[in-house]
Amino acid sequence: MTVAAETPPVSPRRPVGLGAAVVLVIAALAITVAIGILRGASAPVEQVVIDGGRADAATPAALYVHVSGAVAAPGIYVLASGARVVDAVAAAGGFGPTADDGAVNLARPVTDGEQLHVPAQGEAAEAGGGAASSGAGPTGGDGRVNLNTADVAALDTLPRIGPALAQRIIDWREENGPFTSVEDLLAVPGIGDKMLEALRELVAV
Repeated sequence: MTVAAETPPVSPRRPVGLGAAVVLVIAALAITVAIGILRGASAPVEQVVIDGGRADAATPAALYVHVSGAVAAPGIYVLASGARVVDAVAAAGGFGPTADDGAVNLARPVTDGEQLHVPAQGEAAEAGGGAASSGAGPTGGDGRVNLNTADVAALDTLPRIGPALAQRIIDWREENGPFTSVEDLLAVPGIGDKMLEALRELVAV
């Protein structure tokens, strides 16, 4: 009598357990989060407020600007390269309620290390005092700015003259003596023939 060989039982495939699926999902999320963190770490900081003379973070090609005068929060700010006066004023919280915003050229590029002063309303007139009519103050009786007596605030009211260039005019005056003619402005770094022509009728010596 022939006995049939027994066929070994086939083990059924076990479905992937719920625990294994959860582990795979968690691993995928961890990889995604790690990539996001690495990408975020390389993003440059565009603006950093200086508090007590120390920066909270570093900014590539940073411009340090001292914003003073009639702004919400005067202080030293770090701006990105290529920033303009409007960016510096915004970093300082915007114009204060007494600011003479028309006296500030918001489109002018700022330079590293400059002091940006936002005058209050009537500040330029007060700087002249009672001597304005005699020609000895920052402005003469004809309203022109006196190159030999004007301070940074008075010079900053001139077109295309910001605080940095105004300070260079004063520095030149202190190193070389009083201006003897308007043409002496050509000796100040940053002033060329076109700017001189724009200023000729607005300044005096």
